[in-house]
Parts: sequence; C-alpha cells; structure tokens
Amino acid sequence: MTSAIKGPSQSDVQYDGSNLRVAIVHARWNRQVVDALVAGAITKLKERGVKEHNIVTQSVPGSFELPFAWSRVITGSRVQSGASVTDLLGGLGVSTPNPQSRSTTPAPGSASTLINMPQGPFDAVIAIGVLIKGSTMHFEYICDSVSHGLMKVQLDTGVPVIFGVLTALTEDQALERAGLGREEARSHNHGEDWGIAAVEMGFQGRRWSEGKFT
Repeated sequence: MTSAIKGPSQSDVQYDGSNLRVAIVHARWNRQVVDALVAGAITKLKERGVKEHNIVTQSVPGSFELPFAWSRVITGSRVQSGASVTDLLGGLGVSTPNPQSRSTTPAPGSASTLINMPQGPFDAVIAIGVLIKGSTMHFEYICDSVSHGLMKVQLDTGVPVIFGVLTALTEDQALERAGLGREEARSHNHGEDWGIAAVEMGFQGRRWSEGKFT
C-alpha cells in the first residue's frame, strides 16, 4: 500500500470566499483535460462561498499566453472596480446642454444586474493550462517561460496567482490529474485543489495587506 503525500494538507481554517472575486484564465490547448480542471476549480470556489457572479472565466489559445493575459486581466479588474454603474452599463458620461441628455442617467439595467456589478479587483486568479511533453524542446521552453511569467505577474501586481498549469510527460499523466484517467488509474482532479487554494490566498492576501497576521 502506498501513502498519499501529494497535495496541500487540510487547513485548520475554513476560509470564507463569499466576499472574494476570483478569475480563471485557461488555455484551450488539450481542451478535454483543461475543461475538467476548470470545472473542478469552479466547483470548489462555489463550495467555499464564492458567488457565481464573482467568478470570471476567460480563455487564451495556449499556456504561453497565460502570463500576458493575467497581467491584463488583473489590470482590467482594477479599472472595472473603479468605474461607475453608468460606465459599466453603457450610460453616457459627457455633459451636454440638451435637456434630453442622459448624462446623469444610468443606462437601463435590471435590479439583478445592479446587484451583480463588480465590487472590487480580483483577490486571486487561477491560471490553468496543460502541457504534454513531445519529441522536441518546445515543452521545456514553454514550461520554463510560463512558470517564470506567472511568478512575475503575481509579484508585480500583488495578486496571488494559483499555478494550475500541468506539465505532464504523457497524456495519461494529464488525464489522471484531471480525474479522467483510465479506470484503474482514475485520479484526483487537481482543479479542485486550485479552487481551494485561490480562496485561501485571496482571503489571506486581504488580511496581510491590512497588517493582520492573527
């Protein structure tokens, strides 16, 4: 019998994600595996209390594009959080002497739309991609570039980036880590771990930025 030593140990604290905004940007390369990982992450985000309208999902062609996408997505969320409801719903913001002007009138929106307006920038982001080694050095170059790029994004922006990029040597390894392995090798969906980690890091990041350590 082998003991499972991989994966994060269970935290003593049940982190509450009800006030967090979390984004997922995923590659479309190796889509079968990616889709399962994204679904696993979203399931755990919701279980930890993150509201559906506070989970934003975007996609890019491949893993190499993830660092650039994350840099722009984080910046965009900060712009978005500083915008007014009128800005986000398309109302006009230019003053005009025309009495029929809508310069002070928000664009039409249902009550549910207003409630679901973004309340702040992203507290944590999850980068999901799947790289499978082939017969050339392409795999090594992409793995190295993406790893360093995502680390730089989180250090430059101050927003925790959960590293959800599988670097598998074989297709079977990738399938197993998405919970899609062959019957005898069906394994755990690592996307679930990334969802849980995003809530913890988003919650802790807020506390640390406020100087709270206990």
